Amino acid sequence: MSRESSLSTGKAYPLGLVCEVWRFPKATGYRHRSLSETEGAAAACPEEGEPQGKRGPQPVVADEELLEAIREVLAAATFHGEGYRKVTVRMRFKALRVGKNPGVLRLMRRNGLLAPVKRVNEPGDKAHGGTILTDEPERMWGTDATSLWTGEKGWCWWSGAIDHCVQDIVGWHVAKIGDRFAALEPIRQGIRGHFGRFEGNVARGLAVRRDWGSQYTSAAFEGELRYLGIEDSPSFVGEPECNGLIERFIRALKEQCLYLHRFRNLEKARRISREFIADYNDKWIIGRLGYGTPREARGTFVKQVA
Repeated sequence: MSRESSLSTGKAYPLGLVCEVWRFPKATGYRHRSLSETEGAAAACPEEGEPQGKRGPQPVVADEELLEAIREVLAAATFHGEGYRKVTVRMRFKALRVGKNPGVLRLMRRNGLLAPVKRVNEPGDKAHGGTILTDEPERMWGTDATSLWTGEKGWCWWSGAIDHCVQDIVGWHVAKIGDRFAALEPIRQGIRGHFGRFEGNVARGLAVRRDWGSQYTSAAFEGELRYLGIEDSPSFVGEPECNGLIERFIRALKEQCLYLHRFRNLEKARRISREFIADYNDKWIIGRLGYGTPREARGTFVKQVA
C-alpha cells in the first residue's frame, strides 16, 4: 500500500499510518489488499458511531457460544461469586477449548457477570519476602473464629483450623461461647484426624498460627499447645504474612454459608457448617494448587508418602 498514491493528495503513505487514520488493524489492511483502495477502505472502516468488534486474531470459540458456556458454569457452580479464572478452569474441565484468557474476562465484564470487588488503597510498601505457606501438610495450621446469629441462642461462635499447605479444614466447632475451650476444639479434631492419637508431644514439627484474641493468649490454650508439642506462632500487626489463610477462608465461609442462611439454633448451624466444609474440602478449587481442590492436594501428598 505504501507504493500506491493517494487519489486526493497524490502522495504515498505507509500502511501503519493509513490503518491508524482509518482505525483498523494492519491485519485487516493486508486481508483486503487484493481489493481496490476505495473498496478496501469502505469495507474495512466502520461507520461513525458503529461499534467495533474484537481486534486481532479471532478466537476459536465464538463470543456467543463462550458467553453461553460461562452462564452455564455460573448457574451450575456450587459456590457463588467465582472469578473469571475459576470459570475458565471449570470450562476446561468440560473439555471446552478455551485458552489462558480467551475473552472470558472481557465477556464477563461486558455482561455484568464479574463478582463485586471491594478495593482498599493501603499505604506503605507491600513488598516482603516472608511466607506462611508450607511445602507439606502438618507443618503449620492457622486458626481463628467468627460470630454467627441464631434465633434461639443469639450471637454464637464458629471456630476453625486450616492447613497451610493443602488448605483443607482440619477441624471446626460451633458453640454459644467462643472461649479458650471452643478455640481448642478445632486443634483437637485436627490432631486426632491427622496424627491418629491425642497424647503428649504427638504433634512435634507442627506450628499453629493465631492472632491475639483472649482465647488464643490464655494459659489453657498455650498450655495445651505445649503439651502436644506444637509451636505457638502468633501473628503481629504489620506483618505481611499475618494470619491470612484462615482469614481468607472465613471470608468464603461468610459469603458462601453464614450470610445465606437463617440459623434457628446451634444444631442447624452445625449441620449447615458441616455440609459447607465438606463441599469446600471436596470442590473448592485453588489457583496455588494448580486449580485443584484441598482434598486432591492432600491425596497427592498421601500417595507420595506411601
